[in-house]
Amino acid sequence: MSDHHTVSADDAAGAVEPSGRVPTGTEAEEIREFWGRLGLPGLIDVHTHFMPERVLRKVWEYFDGVGPLTGGLEWPITYREEEAEGTARLRQFGVRAFTAMLYPHKPGMARWLNGWAVDFARRTPDCLHTATLYPEPDAEAYVREAVTAGARVFKAHVQVGAYDPADELLDPVWGLLAEAGVPVVIHCGSGPAPGKHTGPGPITRVLARHPRLRLIVAHMGMPEYEEFLDLAERYGEVRLDTTMAFTDFSEALAPFPRRALPRLAALGDRVLLGSDFPNIPYPYLHQLRALERLGLGEEWLRAVCHDNGAELFGR
Repeated sequence: MSDHHTVSADDAAGAVEPSGRVPTGTEAEEIREFWGRLGLPGLIDVHTHFMPERVLRKVWEYFDGVGPLTGGLEWPITYREEEAEGTARLRQFGVRAFTAMLYPHKPGMARWLNGWAVDFARRTPDCLHTATLYPEPDAEAYVREAVTAGARVFKAHVQVGAYDPADELLDPVWGLLAEAGVPVVIHCGSGPAPGKHTGPGPITRVLARHPRLRLIVAHMGMPEYEEFLDLAERYGEVRLDTTMAFTDFSEALAPFPRRALPRLAALGDRVLLGSDFPNIPYPYLHQLRALERLGLGEEWLRAVCHDNGAELFGR
């Protein structure tokens, strides 16, 4: 692929010059040219990962080891950087707002992660304060605490957490979040490897009980793209994020059906830019180029890359 390259030493350094300018010839410069050409003030990325250091390193180790949930794919981490370097890089790219998608894989972990996220949001004002959840007896209590503390978005990971989103322990949580209008980015599609509770069925049961829940389906629901487009068409508060979708990497695994492009175009006000930064096996720029080559037009790109997120989060 033309823009699938190894990040250069200059890109990896990623330092903004003392003048505040982005160094010429870098990926950051190309990304800024992309959104500048669209007449945007920058990008809003609803799916980026920042976590406690030891948790993020465990995630990287899992990808390095080609764990079962990677679908057996080689998954080199393009931006294997310290926290400060990662946030600086997003700012160099012109990402005006991003998230700290963090998630538990066992009981008793979510409350601790949420505590870390409060501090991260405090010291990172361009990060949308992110929280998470897990089906456990105290879930309603700590989700309420997180909302009260100012959480702007939640992350739920049905695949990694291996839980049913329709679990009765989560029913009051979904009700609380629907009432508060706080969006939830949820990995509920079966890619890159299916889990016991992935796919459209379980989350459809949740939406039947909580139709006003602001769900943002991660990865466009990959590979069940059309089934999740069905849900977005049926429920006005369901949105989709572009994370890894349409890239060469994902198209080789689970291609987006071309027949569904008109439906994707029609839902242009409910598709949001997501990247999975830093845990992506290609440069950030490639996600943007992949969206552009869909051929859905500049108005669609403007909405997806900035305007929809700005409206949803008041940014």
